[in-house]
Amino acid sequence: MAESPLPRWAPTPSPTRPLQSTTSSSTAMVSWRGRSAWPSSPIFFPRCLSNSEQWEASPADGEVDNVELGVAGVFLKWQDLSVTVINGRKGHAVVLDGLSGYARPGEVLALMGPSGCGKTTLLDALAGRLRPNMKGRGDILINGCRQKVASGTSSAYVTQENMLMATLTVAEAVHYSAQLQLPDSLTPAEKRSWADDVIRQMRLATVAGTRMGGRVCKGISGGQRKRASICIELLASPALIFLDEPTSGLDSVASYHVMSRIAAIARRNGTTVVAAIHQPSTEVFELFHGLCLLANGRAVYFGPTSKAIERFSEPLYFLCARTELPWGWSTLVLLFISHPMLTNFQTICDSLFGCSKNFLDTLATHSYWQFFDANGFPCPLRRNPSDHFLRMINIDFEARASMFMFTSTFMTMMAIGAFPSFVEDMKIFEKEQRSGHYGAIEFVIANTLSSTIYLGLISVLPAAIAYYLTGLRREIEHFFFFVVTLWTCTMLVEGLVMIVAAIVPDFLLGIITGSGVQGLLMLNAGFFRLPNDLPKPIWKYPTYYISYQKYTTQGLYKIEFLGLVFQDLGVAGGIDISGKYILKYNLQVELEDNHPLRTSLFNMANAREEFEEAQADEPAEQ
Repeated sequence: MAESPLPRWAPTPSPTRPLQSTTSSSTAMVSWRGRSAWPSSPIFFPRCLSNSEQWEASPADGEVDNVELGVAGVFLKWQDLSVTVINGRKGHAVVLDGLSGYARPGEVLALMGPSGCGKTTLLDALAGRLRPNMKGRGDILINGCRQKVASGTSSAYVTQENMLMATLTVAEAVHYSAQLQLPDSLTPAEKRSWADDVIRQMRLATVAGTRMGGRVCKGISGGQRKRASICIELLASPALIFLDEPTSGLDSVASYHVMSRIAAIARRNGTTVVAAIHQPSTEVFELFHGLCLLANGRAVYFGPTSKAIERFSEPLYFLCARTELPWGWSTLVLLFISHPMLTNFQTICDSLFGCSKNFLDTLATHSYWQFFDANGFPCPLRRNPSDHFLRMINIDFEARASMFMFTSTFMTMMAIGAFPSFVEDMKIFEKEQRSGHYGAIEFVIANTLSSTIYLGLISVLPAAIAYYLTGLRREIEHFFFFVVTLWTCTMLVEGLVMIVAAIVPDFLLGIITGSGVQGLLMLNAGFFRLPNDLPKPIWKYPTYYISYQKYTTQGLYKIEFLGLVFQDLGVAGGIDISGKYILKYNLQVELEDNHPLRTSLFNMANAREEFEEAQADEPAEQ
């Protein structure tokens, strides 16, 4: 096959390939020479440009040596791919409409277009990560075979948001993730060595001992954080990588450093890379081999990057100078073409100048429509326990009851402060669950074990101060029961936080929701209004019986009042009143329930089990 006179895909410093083209048939034959794992028969690719032109790119003889193949390559092809969003009563909305294209090993394909054109949706569709309310249609082929990318291919998906633990260093995050991803046949030392090699490949060795940084603490820069996210996904040497806005929020230098490392790894390892990117700089654009330009869910252009410049420059010379970046102003052109105002503009042009040819068709002639650990390692949960000194109170049953209610309520309300950190853990968990590193059961067990010791310390220290400072019973078994009850109550609220975080991902709205639920359960615990005085619909049945505060306070009441005798100062001569009498008539405690702590432990375990069941169902839905 003769070499095409067309220019190379992209100038230096990007990896380059010569182009070959044919115009004699309605299909293009793509062959890949020098690959023993590649199918011997050619792959016929559907047309996606005009009826008279079709481009085909394949390495010429001798060019394959420039690609150091470390893993089995993946030829990704999609044909007539459409995605529809189901909006319930609003009907259906077409997000992607009849897209066709392919991505080759050792090269980087860029998905570009205005915001909302469908770049991320196309990535999700190719990666098999469409949301439950999205329905895809069309063919996605992996090396010529129909299969799901997520289940049948060594692939990685780097989301736009960096899902990293702020308090871990770069080396710690990569090493712990390596323990999850790499096979068990490797020793821990070999896994660590492999992780160090990947860190060096992404040029992160100089900041390996620096924390990631984020909301909690300062750390590495935004570009280094993005490279760290990519570094974690590269540990398993994926043959196919999806990148969603890898340069979002980065300056031109950081963007180039990120994409240059990706292009180099793709060329060296024969990795197929598909990246959705928004208005790259000149240097970054030159790193790409192919370009898929989208607008309103359709492909405006699919082909080599160098050919895109020619196709947009010729018909649009009146809109910009030749020296400007076509990939920058071509986005503006797409917005102009799809804008409703163009219809009125067309009418004016026809009436004023008597245009015999449609203006929109003239533009469209050259632009054809066509995602024992929570994140690899249990990060210590950060709390801010308050050393709260209670005022000295009179030793009578009302003061004691108030102290128990206040202490249990205060401790549980403080636990809601862990919600922002848990939301970050949830994002990392969802990402690694989709990647198959571990499931919901492992996450719940690891989260419970890692938080137990810290919540125990938070329960012991304030309890030791408040318990003896307020003059409660000094027997050690009573103090032990007081601490265990506070710990159980705090662990239960942690389970409530897990459930709320699974439903409400926004940390501010989650704090409001969690606090509202706790406030409702606290009001119906039988302290502010005695149980017999609560309105029976809703407030007593069922809220009173599902309130964890009820079992917490009643357990504390029993361990304190049973065995005590109080003197009723309101009666002349003084009458001794037993603690059991106070529990039954003054506090209306259910004496027949002899195991309130056991009920609290059951509720704590049940909350985490409900979270595990909710998360275990998500992969099946997706």
